[in-house]
Amino acid sequence: MGYVYILQNEKGHYYIGSTTNVEKRLQQYKQGHTPSTNRMKGLKLVFSQKFDTLERARYIECRLKKLKRHDYIDKIVNDGFIKIK
Repeated sequence: MGYVYILQNEKGHYYIGSTTNVEKRLQQYKQGHTPSTNRMKGLKLVFSQKFDTLERARYIECRLKKLKRHDYIDKIVNDGFIKIK
């Protein structure tokens, strides 16, 4: 089982990731164990969605990162689900 999650910082920027344990991963961010988000202050979890496998979650994560569209990520956060096949 895997999850795609979206974090948002206090400036409104998003960070997209995938994991098998969202809560544990969020703790790692808060404790400064993740270099890619150390510069992002005030991170909060704004979205997560469960997938059957971690491989599927990573595929979805990669697709979202390639989009680089803030409006599409806003829609996912507001709607509460991802519509990617």
